[in-house]
Formats: sequence, structure tokens, C-alpha cells
Amino acid sequence: MKEQISRKELFESVPVNKALMTMAIPTIISQLINLVYNMVDTIFIGQTGDAYKTAGVTVAYTIFMMTVALANLFGIGGGSLMARLAGKGELKRARGVCAFSFYGAIAIAILYSAVIAIFMNPILNILGASPDTIEYARQYVLYVVILGDIPVILSGASAHLLRNSGYANQASIGLSIGGVLNMILDPIFMFVILPKGMEVTGAAVATLLANVVSCIYLIIVMLRLSKKSVISINPADIPIMKKRDVKSVFAVGVPSSLLNALFDLANVFLIALMSYHGDMQLAAIGIVMKAERLPNAINIGICQGMLPIVAYNYASGDHKRMDAVVKSARKNGLIICSFTLIMFELLSPWICRIFLNTDVGSSAAVSAATMTIVYAGLFLRIRCLASPFQFLNYSTSFTMQAVGYGKGTLIHSIVRQIVFYIPFMFILNGLFGVYGLTSAEVFGEAAGGAFALALFHQWKKKNMKVQA
Repeated sequence: MKEQISRKELFESVPVNKALMTMAIPTIISQLINLVYNMVDTIFIGQTGDAYKTAGVTVAYTIFMMTVALANLFGIGGGSLMARLAGKGELKRARGVCAFSFYGAIAIAILYSAVIAIFMNPILNILGASPDTIEYARQYVLYVVILGDIPVILSGASAHLLRNSGYANQASIGLSIGGVLNMILDPIFMFVILPKGMEVTGAAVATLLANVVSCIYLIIVMLRLSKKSVISINPADIPIMKKRDVKSVFAVGVPSSLLNALFDLANVFLIALMSYHGDMQLAAIGIVMKAERLPNAINIGICQGMLPIVAYNYASGDHKRMDAVVKSARKNGLIICSFTLIMFELLSPWICRIFLNTDVGSSAAVSAATMTIVYAGLFLRIRCLASPFQFLNYSTSFTMQAVGYGKGTLIHSIVRQIVFYIPFMFILNGLFGVYGLTSAEVFGEAAGGAFALALFHQWKKKNMKVQA
């Protein structure tokens, strides 16, 4: 009972900055640990000095990142509704939503695994895999996605459901266990258990096992919490939901999933266009896409910590507290973006060398790796300029998801990627080549951020007035 009261106070009366940090810090920690474990594969593979292996994993990583979008479909869609129902005091319905979202995540994971298994080769070719990189991409996709996407998607969805119910620490621990275990298993499978030349397979198997352990832990946590909270994985609770609850889950979940899916689609175009410039440029952008996730991981953690508090206070009618949480999250996120932008501008070549060893292999391999790092350093200095604008997109999108404004999230997702970012890629690539292509993210995120702020301001002006 004491734990439930403390969570109620956290959402309703604890000072805004303290409440935000209480929810966000565990999420940020898990995001950073998972960032490290996602980068570990690239780092260890980079120690082989083989830029083609790095490029192959870069192509495969786009397919893997789609699992994040699918986890958001039921994780954020269901979690956001659970927080709003809790704000209204409808706890039984929240349990039904939780159970529905849990099994929905399993179903969508099975479907995605089957689609990738059937169409893996054509998809990899579309993504830009070359004859030198496609076999490495296949190895990674087989273990991490085809065999491993159920634990990945279910872990992500479960963490969202826990976090939106006030159990941010438990969600963070569950995801962090997988990250830490992957860091331990990667070198063991890559350089000890499997023979030389199978480093990509070793990294993929290590990632698969780590994700399975993380998923099992989160399921055990949910079973234990189901006795005293709105958390439930009991199918018998699903009928408690009302028909409109299913619609509400998808009203937020589909745009949230599409947000990530369109982000991945944009990366598909980026990788495909970059592959025309050469395998070294492709490997370089793969390194940059990993390095630039540092500010993204922190800022997504802030936004995920913000979401349940905003949803709860919006549903309960405390719009003043809701606005204060949004402003606090925005301020902290922009401070972090400014710091990391300066760090990337000053240290980009050294940061990129973490991901690829330039001192091993033949003279040709050393030359290719060195050229890759040169490109990566330049690319990172350009793309990091997008970081503050990217956070404005994240924070505004998460706020719209929190209040159930799925239509706005959907419109923003489409406009941000389809109207702005992807066209900028083709235009700037045609005008300025590889460096124009690299800078497209800056212009796309700036335009998308401005559009998001205008869209949410319009919704808020109309709906807050109606509620008042």
C-alpha cells in the first residue's frame, strides 16, 4: 500500500523536477546501457579491422531497429492508456489493457520474424548490401531478428508497460541486464568459442542470448507485480477492457510505431544512397549512426520518463503540472544536446576510432579502415548539429502520445520524414554529393521540430480550452 501511495504522490504532488528525474534517471541509465550493448557489436566487430563486416552489420541494423517500432505499438500505445486510466482511477481496465498489450507484442513479433525469414535476401539487397557485405548482414539478421525478435519486442513492450505504471526502476533493471550480459558474452562468442572469421555470427548469438535473459527477467517481474498493481499478463483480464480501449491503444500505438518505422525508413534511404558512394562511406555512416545515439538515448530516456506523468496529469485535469513537466523535460534535454554537440565537434575522429581498428590486417585493410574513419569523423561533425532539433521532435511527439493525440503524432511522423527529411536527402545528395546527403538530417530535423511545435500548440489551444 505504501508503494502505491508513493507512486500516486510521485505523479500528483512531488516537485516537478524531482518527479521527472525519479522517472527519467532509471530510464536514461537503461537507455545508455542498451546503447552501449548495441554499440558493442560494432565495436568488437570493428576490432577485426574489416570494414566490410562493419558495413554488413550496418545494413542488418536497420532491420533490427524495426523491432523498436513494433515494441512501441503495444508498449507505448498500451502504456500511455494505462497511465491515463490510472489518472481517472479505473485500475481494472488498466490491467486489461496491460494484458492485451503483452500478448499483442508477442503476436506482432511472430509475424515480423516470419516476414523477415521469407524476404531476407531481397530486403538486404534493397537496403544496399553488396556482394562483399551481404553474407555478414545475413548472419546478423538470422540470429538477432529471425530467431531473436520475440524476446526483443516483448522486452521493449514490457518495459514500457512497467514504466507507465510507475515501475521505472524495474523496467530499467530488466533492460540493463540484457545490455550488461551482451557486453560480457560478445568477446567470448566472437573470439573464444567461434573460429576466426565468424565474429559477426558470434556477436549475433551473444545478443540473442542476452535478449532472452532480459525478457525472462521482465516476465518474472510482471508476474510478481500483478498481485498488487495494474500490471497483468493474465489473458482472463483482457475482457475487462472496453471496446474503445482497443481503439485507444492503436490510436497512440500505431503513430508511435510509425514514428520509429518512418525513422528506420529514412535510414533505409540514407544507407541505400550512401552505398552508391562506396563501402567505406557506408561503413562510416554506420559508425556515425551508433555514435550519435548517445544524446538520443539520454533524451529518449527523459521523454519516456516524462510520458506517464504527463498522461496521468492530463487525465486527472492538472494541466498546470502537466505543462511544468513538459517544460522541465525540454530544458534538460536541450542542455544535454548542447553539451554532446560540443563534444562531437571537438572529439569526432577519436570517438569514431572506438568503432574500427585501423592498425590490423593487410595494408589494403588498414587503408580502407583509415579512410572509413576519415569519412566518419567528418560525417559526425555535420550530423551532430541536428541533435537539438531532434530532441524537439522527440519531446513534442512523446507529449502528444501522452495526451492521446495519436492523429497529431501520425501527422508529425509523416511530415517529419516523408515531407522533410527524405526529400532533403535526394536534393542535397544531388547537389553536394556525400556531404550534402550527410547534412540532410540537420535540415530535416529543424523543419520537423518547428512543425511539431506548431501542431501541438494548435491542438493544445483548442482542446485545453474545451476541457476548461
